[in-house]
Amino acid sequence: MEKPNSPFSPKWRITLTQKIPFYNTLNKAEKKRFEYQVQEFILNHRIIGIETTVNAEDKILVASSAVIPIFGFDNWTYTNLDEVLIYPEMFNDKFETEGTERRILGMVGTGYMNGKMILSKKALHHGFQNESDKRNTAIHEFVHLIDKMDGRIDGVPSVLLEKQYTIPWLDLINKKIEEIYQNRSDINPYGGTNKEEFFAVSSEYFFERPKLLSKKHPELYQLLEEIFGQKMANKNMNQTRLKIGRNSPCPCESGLKFKKCCGKN
Repeated sequence: MEKPNSPFSPKWRITLTQKIPFYNTLNKAEKKRFEYQVQEFILNHRIIGIETTVNAEDKILVASSAVIPIFGFDNWTYTNLDEVLIYPEMFNDKFETEGTERRILGMVGTGYMNGKMILSKKALHHGFQNESDKRNTAIHEFVHLIDKMDGRIDGVPSVLLEKQYTIPWLDLINKKIEEIYQNRSDINPYGGTNKEEFFAVSSEYFFERPKLLSKKHPELYQLLEEIFGQKMANKNMNQTRLKIGRNSPCPCESGLKFKKCCGKN
């Protein structure tokens, strides 16, 4: 595992400030740790464009999506991921970007695609543009990857879920899926597909709208809090992406204006 040995780019910090609501809820020390983990992810995982270009912003969005679910844990590494392939838009189960049946926005590879993740570039950006829809495709796929750390994707993240919570977790999933079937839930209906999709969909909700989740689904919120080790409802997610003007305080918290610090060049 290669470790970052250079300072975090001020341009990257600006992107985090402008694009990643989660980052803006962190204190100064936490922001430094988040930056380090973003940098570490980019150093150790290839992020490749397929029929599209990939720039620094794309890489930061991918890395942030990877860091957010595991930010409650020290020294986490995605040992089951080598590269992330970025497709321009939706694709089909044959990984084709043209033709019919192109409905897939993201996928964790299996078989000969093991170690790979595929993401729609459009969906990647949309996940951080809409803060109220409880959806983030990239976070969804990284949650699947976390689920897969024990060798299979089954909705039970054994590497994070203590044994005493496993049965209550499975019972709650069944209950919540039934509510989806009965049209008595505000959880994305795709979560009713199976246990693994419910875990990923409810995790999107947890990281996008934690206060609403804790209000409408308190038991689900509490178990997700146990799984991810993060008290998301305590975060001020209303402090979303920030705009940075020349006279704004610099996002590096130096105390200087942006034009006198990271924006100087």
